[in-house]
Amino acid sequence: MLFFLVRHGDPDYKNDTLTPLGWRQAEALSRRFAIHGLDRIYASPLGRAKDTAKPTAEVLHLPVEVEEWASESLAWHDIAGEVDGRNTWIFNKQNTILKTEETMKMGWDHWYDAECFAPIRDRCVEGFERVQKASDDFFARQGYVREGTRYRIERPNDDRVALFCHQGFSMEFLPILLQIPPQYTFASFDFTHTCVSIFEFANNADGYTAPRCLALADVSHIYEARLPFLFNNEIKL
Repeated sequence: MLFFLVRHGDPDYKNDTLTPLGWRQAEALSRRFAIHGLDRIYASPLGRAKDTAKPTAEVLHLPVEVEEWASESLAWHDIAGEVDGRNTWIFNKQNTILKTEETMKMGWDHWYDAECFAPIRDRCVEGFERVQKASDDFFARQGYVREGTRYRIERPNDDRVALFCHQGFSMEFLPILLQIPPQYTFASFDFTHTCVSIFEFANNADGYTAPRCLALADVSHIYEARLPFLFNNEIKL
């Protein structure tokens, strides 16, 4: 199975939809997925994620199935807090604060003891437990049942499955998906508008698999469509 994690297009947050540029990005995304197709399309319940999925769903004649657990509103509750005097995502801390020698030594079992999580530790722990449980249910429905850091293959398949969601949710979900302590991913990775991250669940002969990242935050469809692009509307790449 290939799992595609897709962030929504340039957002109109006030109206929970897309800007004109965001719609063009979503159309470019649909042309990308039209080449090799998808078998199932899932989306966060929020409008900007569903609207981003809509052109792809229309091209492929597939329904968009809503996954409530992928809502950015839930992620905001889990991993937002005060950073430099403003309320924002905890991963917006200066990355050298997240990536100290002390925090890099803290593994998956006690990542929440890192000082950078102290103000929101309880919410973080509860949030990660919530996403882990929902993620397990989601992948079990696709045929892969988590056992520790691996997945037991109950229904081997070559399906192509996409989840259209958000930056905040993706930053919370990525550590869980790859079983990497969140301070590592918070300090090192990010997701921009309509970026596509691809994870392979290989159907190994021994009946076990683990997701392997084949691409992270890819935006080749934006360049192919010759659209104006700034990473998170800030950095010219």
